[in-house]
Amino acid sequence: MGATAPRVVLGVSGGIAAYKSCELLRRFTESGHDVTVVPTAAALEFVGAPTWAALSGKPVAADVWTRVEAVPHVHIGQHADLVVVAPATADIMAKAAHGLADDLLTNTLLTARCPVVFAPAMHTEMWEHPATQANVRTLRERGAVVIEPAEGRLTGKDTGKGRLPDPAEIFELALDVLSRGAVQPDLAGRHVLVSAGGTREYLDPVRFLGNRSSGLQGYALARAAAARGAEVTLVAANVSLPDPAGVKVVRVETTAQLRDAVLAGAPAADAIVMAAAPADFRPTDVSDAKIKKSEDGSAPAITLEQNPDILKEISQHRLREGQVIVGFAAETGDATGSVLELATAKLARKGCDLLVVNDVSGGAVFGSPDNEAVILSAAGVAADVPRGSKASVAHAIWDQVAATLRG
Repeated sequence: MGATAPRVVLGVSGGIAAYKSCELLRRFTESGHDVTVVPTAAALEFVGAPTWAALSGKPVAADVWTRVEAVPHVHIGQHADLVVVAPATADIMAKAAHGLADDLLTNTLLTARCPVVFAPAMHTEMWEHPATQANVRTLRERGAVVIEPAEGRLTGKDTGKGRLPDPAEIFELALDVLSRGAVQPDLAGRHVLVSAGGTREYLDPVRFLGNRSSGLQGYALARAAAARGAEVTLVAANVSLPDPAGVKVVRVETTAQLRDAVLAGAPAADAIVMAAAPADFRPTDVSDAKIKKSEDGSAPAITLEQNPDILKEISQHRLREGQVIVGFAAETGDATGSVLELATAKLARKGCDLLVVNDVSGGAVFGSPDNEAVILSAAGVAADVPRGSKASVAHAIWDQVAATLRG
């Protein structure tokens, strides 16, 4: 007999973003989760009970009186493996923070002993109000994951912070929390900066020098840090992935732009993880017009100059006391040394605290959903991270970062 499907409670509160939770529900059910939808009465004004019932395959109720003989106000929370509230309005978070229980969802939140994830959605002024921020702090202090809302178009013509994060990214973060079994908010109150992707150095308006970095590992690091309670800034170089839920994304193209963004964010960061692959070289001259083919078949000469070494710069000239800096080394090994020998020399040369070493012989790692690594510390300790999802590798890295911050 197969394993029991994880039991997920999808709480839906009364905001216009309730319709987006239909996509979140679909992702849970199609990936084999047993989902019980618990809407508030206000949520049913936006999306009706028949929709939730059809998508979940279960009856749906908002009050504690439906099928009262089954004691749903206690039973649903007691048997859940994960509770996700999306959208989470200011009202539902206030009730959760103060222990109010006047409907089925708030009773479920009181009885649940599993991880709880809130995905807020509201107008900017409501999110920024001191009462809401106090409630968010209370929920986080109790171990709940409260995702930072996204910035963008809100109801009507308003634009600002308060938009529900992409349902696909809420789903990925929820899976991350569920896979770990218990929330470890060991990065709560910390600000971390992560870089991801590969930079481009332009030859002309249409051509550039680049590399094969997909940004997947960097995005997994950002998502994992958010799940562990951190305030996360992600500097993304030419990555075409959706923004991770609860993460501020700064988009760049060139190594110079990446450097500027990292230096701008470094003074506020308790930890910096440089997972991006910045180009080592750039053309000394960039043509204003597209470079044309020559009639005689000869190729143009391209002169390169070295780019700034961002990892070395931030490691040796730290802008915040006690800051932990993590570098990445994509190595293949050569006549001068093995992968680990080259990486050990790089760690000493750069001056960072930890170096995540990937053996990329034959193009391994790039674009793959899986990864394996060795994490070298400045103290000379080498920790093997076995092959697994990039999310699991991300958590192994944050485990060491959190331990270093505590130490």
